[in-house]
Amino acid sequence: MLCDPARRQAVIYARVSSKEQEKEGFSIPAQLKLLKEYATAQGFMVAQEYVDVETAKQTGRAAFGEMVAYLKAHIGVRVLLVEKTDRLYRNLKDWVTLDELEIEIHFPKEGVVLSRESRSSEKFMHGIKVLMAKNYVDNLSEETRKGMLEKAEQGIWPSFAPLGYRNIAGPDGKKIIATDPAVAPIVSKLFKWYATGQYSLQEVARKARDAGLVYRKSGAKVPVSTVHSILRNRLYTGQFEWNGKLYQGKYEALVSVELWERVQGVLDGRHAKKHRRMKHDFAFSGLIACAKCGCSVVGEIKKQRYVY
Repeated sequence: MLCDPARRQAVIYARVSSKEQEKEGFSIPAQLKLLKEYATAQGFMVAQEYVDVETAKQTGRAAFGEMVAYLKAHIGVRVLLVEKTDRLYRNLKDWVTLDELEIEIHFPKEGVVLSRESRSSEKFMHGIKVLMAKNYVDNLSEETRKGMLEKAEQGIWPSFAPLGYRNIAGPDGKKIIATDPAVAPIVSKLFKWYATGQYSLQEVARKARDAGLVYRKSGAKVPVSTVHSILRNRLYTGQFEWNGKLYQGKYEALVSVELWERVQGVLDGRHAKKHRRMKHDFAFSGLIACAKCGCSVVGEIKKQRYVY
């Protein structure tokens, strides 16, 4: 079937998850090959191709959004080619978004062409397929949560390893965490430094960076906010919280529970030394204290010259 000249241009959309990519039938190349052959057979000119590859860490669909924007901006392109229903929709919002564009959608693998002119029975059947696609996504998410909870109950940290640890494959093939020999010693020192109560977060962050604390992949220096998150994370004691419940982990602890609790006390201000050592020596330092908390009223330098 050939389309009239005004509707000969089409866009192609392909989507796959990282796990599906391993299967030839689901792979992006397989989908694109099918869609291009279909476009040629039907007399369409492919104006744009959009591809989304979803991973466990990133489930957003940037290409889908770009495709919608393109179709809104190019009213002469009213045909969308996609392998089958569950490649296109992940939720009901996607369905509504595309329906409002009033485009013609071809699903070659299902032998279906859907448009405003489609019969009500065809739209009804398509709606059922959309709901089935959404149910698949919901079920996948539910199974993932169940799998993560099962790992937690076995003492396995079910998510990405924080600084000081790395994700590795365990003896049974399951992903577990193990100490990172390059970073773990620095994280341990970080807790010990801060537990003394002599250093601010900024100061211990600087000491940790000087010792080599950087992000694994980017190599960027770790900011103060990340140092604060590390010091608050119970996981480093060999215990971790998951869904509001405390679990005993089956991995090596970097700090003792006592040290971690001491750090929490310093962070909360309960055990912080009242008169902390300062970078600069000012006149009358340590002589004036806050009547409420007992901490020193200190001086600071502004614009490298003015003392306040």
